[in-house]
Amino acid sequence: MSSRLEIRLALLLALAIGLAVWAAHRTPKPPADDYRASTFLTGPRGSRGVYEVLVKLGRPVQRRRSPLYAFSGDSSRRAALLVVLNPWMPLQAAEIDQVVRYVKQGGAVLSAGSGGGILRCAGWRLQPDRWTDDSVDVDTPEGVRTLPQVSHVLQRRSRDSMVSDRGGLEGLVKRQADSVNSCLQLTPERRDTLLAAKDGQPVLLRLWYRGGGSITLASDAGWFTNQVWRDTDVPIVVLPLLDSPRGERGRIVVDEYHHGFRRAEQSVTSLTWDWLRHSPVGWAVLQILAIGLVWLAVMAVRFGPARDVVERRRRSPLEHLDALGAGLESAQDGETAVRRMIAGLQRRLSVSRGGRPEEWLEALELAMRGPAGQAAVRRLRHLVKERNGSAGAGARVLATAQAVEDVWKELRPRSTREPS
Repeated sequence: MSSRLEIRLALLLALAIGLAVWAAHRTPKPPADDYRASTFLTGPRGSRGVYEVLVKLGRPVQRRRSPLYAFSGDSSRRAALLVVLNPWMPLQAAEIDQVVRYVKQGGAVLSAGSGGGILRCAGWRLQPDRWTDDSVDVDTPEGVRTLPQVSHVLQRRSRDSMVSDRGGLEGLVKRQADSVNSCLQLTPERRDTLLAAKDGQPVLLRLWYRGGGSITLASDAGWFTNQVWRDTDVPIVVLPLLDSPRGERGRIVVDEYHHGFRRAEQSVTSLTWDWLRHSPVGWAVLQILAIGLVWLAVMAVRFGPARDVVERRRRSPLEHLDALGAGLESAQDGETAVRRMIAGLQRRLSVSRGGRPEEWLEALELAMRGPAGQAAVRRLRHLVKERNGSAGAGARVLATAQAVEDVWKELRPRSTREPS
């Protein structure tokens, strides 16, 4: 292997390592202070781990990036569970109405935190109702070792406050009276406390309604985040909640629209470029393309002067004729040598070799334009008719070769290389 090739390979290896390091640092990471419990976020506060666990368990999960305006009417692909993990955007009154209809039809809802308004619609609230640094110990179930503290617990609201709140909301949201008042029709038949704090207040609560519908309330949305799932035994308690309470088979719909991940109309080109920039496989493809472009650039540039090579030139047609004549002369067959040289001249001139050579030479003499060419053809005709005269066969063959060379010089294309 030459030293120049070794240098090139070393440069390519260094470039590949540099691109890999740069790609690792350039890979977009969610900010650590992003508190959205979204399954699209891989940070400590995100909920991507919940989504990946459900996928590995083989459960069909859909991350919904559109509003819930027609959620209950989608009978062709009915969801087994709707999951709303404390979005920062509240659900609109029409969306709350769709959730209520879905529960009345026997659907199941899992709401964490305020649930975008689902907690209030179900007749419960968080206690305390504001952000606080205080936390409450949880009564750990049997078989569970560590559970984190919760910052909120669930507290039931009085019906009078529900009516007054909904009346005020009805005045703010115009033409949505039915949607607002639909929450008043949610009267649970029973409620089950799945997990409680040390003081007995519920932390995980399931409300059952007529028709088999249910709403599961979780007071702390932090129990669905990546860091908590990695460091504690919360998945043992929460994972059974991420399924239909009645064991219905169907897809689990996770609301992402109200976390800010709205569906955007993008072209194939933009989607491909986004995949290349944000996917590990895409980064690998970009690195391979970069290495290929660098390789093409290196191979396209010549470093240093051009190398001297040994020129190998083929024999000219006349040299072949001379060699043929010498061979036939040594075989004492001058007549064959003469006719072979004339046949070779015909082949070089792309002339059919049928008929007698004397007739062709006569026509060739008439076709020659210059006097030198006509004289060469006339001399060639004379040599064909000579039949080994006094000059001998050797002299006749050499004279024929010279005559053929003179005719070829007169008739060959001007761009033909001169024989040396």
